[in-house]
Amino acid sequence: MEAITKPYKGMGMNGATARWYAGLTRKSMGDFRILARRIAAEIPPGASVLEVAPGPGYFAVELAKLGDYRVTGLDISPTFVEIARRNAAEAKVKVDFQKGNASRMPFADAKFDYVVCRAAFKNFTEPVAAMHEMYRVLKPGGSALIIDLRRDASPQDINKASCAMKSGFVNRMITNLTFRFMLLKRAYTKPEFEQMAGQTKFRSAEIRQDAIGLEVLLKRPLPET
Repeated sequence: MEAITKPYKGMGMNGATARWYAGLTRKSMGDFRILARRIAAEIPPGASVLEVAPGPGYFAVELAKLGDYRVTGLDISPTFVEIARRNAAEAKVKVDFQKGNASRMPFADAKFDYVVCRAAFKNFTEPVAAMHEMYRVLKPGGSALIIDLRRDASPQDINKASCAMKSGFVNRMITNLTFRFMLLKRAYTKPEFEQMAGQTKFRSAEIRQDAIGLEVLLKRPLPET
């Protein structure tokens, strides 16, 4: 599993595609707010949080609204970095959005208390390297949460999820086709996440799954005394 690489060398969404995605996902702000409140309940005041591949930055901005957290976002797409910075400015919150690669993060060791990666891990060219980096930048005792699709989701469940989206008919159809013929092919199963975690210093992962997705919780242990 260490040698896993994707067949494409993705540079992330850019230009019109990124702007379309930002508009589409803005309609799911309720989901970003729910996740932000959930993470805020798990971290101490003043915690440093990194979102890997934040896209338009909706989660990071919502988290920054909830307390004095030091929030950072790292995305490979310059268009997304620009959009995210604008969203933070409009919300009048401080989030440090930077351009960078998930498999070679421009951060010091043990910098963050919590790392979040939502709906993006499947797109990383070097997934195991990205997981190594998550471990490296976490403080001892810190946690990383990966939320993404599961490759073994059924067509029926994908269709239900697409129909439940708060978007027009055309966007729902495009999203359904994108899920079925592109995104699912890039996604991982629970055993594959377990294997990848086992090849990093995380060693193991706590994984929960629902109809179409997985939540992978990784923890950097405290030093033994």
